[in-house]
Amino acid sequence: MMLHFLKRWRWAISIAAIMLAGFVYAFWPTSLSVDVATVSRGAMHVGVTDDGVTRAEEYYVVSAPVTGYLDRIELEAGDRVEPGALITTMRGRPATPLDRRSAEELRGALAAARASVSSAEATLGQARRDLARAEELARRGFLPRAQLEATRTRVATAEGALAQGRAEAARIRAAMGQPSAAGAVQVPVYSPAGGSVMSVINESEGVILEGTQLMTIGDPDRIEAVVDLLSREAVRISPGDPVRISQWGGAEPLMGRVERIEPFGRLKISALGIEEQRVNVIISFTEASRSAAARLGHGYQIDATIILWSSDDALRLPIGAMFRGGDGEWRVFVDDGGRAREREIVIGHLNDEFAEVLSGLDEGETVILNPGNALEDGDPISIRR
Repeated sequence: MMLHFLKRWRWAISIAAIMLAGFVYAFWPTSLSVDVATVSRGAMHVGVTDDGVTRAEEYYVVSAPVTGYLDRIELEAGDRVEPGALITTMRGRPATPLDRRSAEELRGALAAARASVSSAEATLGQARRDLARAEELARRGFLPRAQLEATRTRVATAEGALAQGRAEAARIRAAMGQPSAAGAVQVPVYSPAGGSVMSVINESEGVILEGTQLMTIGDPDRIEAVVDLLSREAVRISPGDPVRISQWGGAEPLMGRVERIEPFGRLKISALGIEEQRVNVIISFTEASRSAAARLGHGYQIDATIILWSSDDALRLPIGAMFRGGDGEWRVFVDDGGRAREREIVIGHLNDEFAEVLSGLDEGETVILNPGNALEDGDPISIRR
């Protein structure tokens, strides 16, 4: 009976079996390919990173002491100078050339001044003769004392007018003479300190104003770094904090320490147009890094990481394995024999690469990196090679 039934319905049973196998295959749970990492122990540090520039510790700007004609500066960037060395000299600037009209006006003024001098000389001569006669009459008692004093006053007035006329004539002759700077008094410009010429700002000769910057001088062997941090980050650091300097051009990072934090913040507009309060942090190089830092000059760009916390034996977890759970706590997926197991963890310090694990994981455990929303607790996984 059974055999007859099977023969009669063999095609229907076969089709049903195939359909059942298809449904089983379609809904059979498949493993999800994932990337994994291992919880390890090693060095870890947390810090504040920003870019900065180097500068000479002692930096001097040489400026023009007077307004005048500057002789050409022969020194070039990199030249060594001693304290008090002569840099250049300055002289009085040449007079402005006279046009024809101005020259005619000066000649006319000179003629008038000479005529005034001649008139003053004649007046003075007459006044002196009158004074001689008055003094003779006064000795004989025929001239009152008041008239004698008035005669002496006329002599003094005539002498003053003559002196004024001669001074005016001399002034006009000097203006017409067009004196040049060649015979003027030279003013030397000396180096305020020893070191190297960092830059020559005004090299060519010519007329410059008092206070014009000529060159900068510093010691290239004494270099420090300046990093401008956000004010809210600057308050987290303290003098003496270690600093790791990278992206300076060398293969190995340089080490330094925070020398001081300037107490004055300044407003700076970021590239995105955001107003930020920035604070300068001065960094000095350690003795071990000074020889390599000597390859840096004034104004070289660097990246500096000011280390706030560090450990040589921290239990580290790649930050890409962490995610927030529904309760807001940090969680990870652990590889448990081919299945993903969700686990809550407690972390301490955090940087751009690792998180310090305080509890929830042990050294050597395998965690899943960048778990997607499709991954759930207990799902089968396969490690992507």
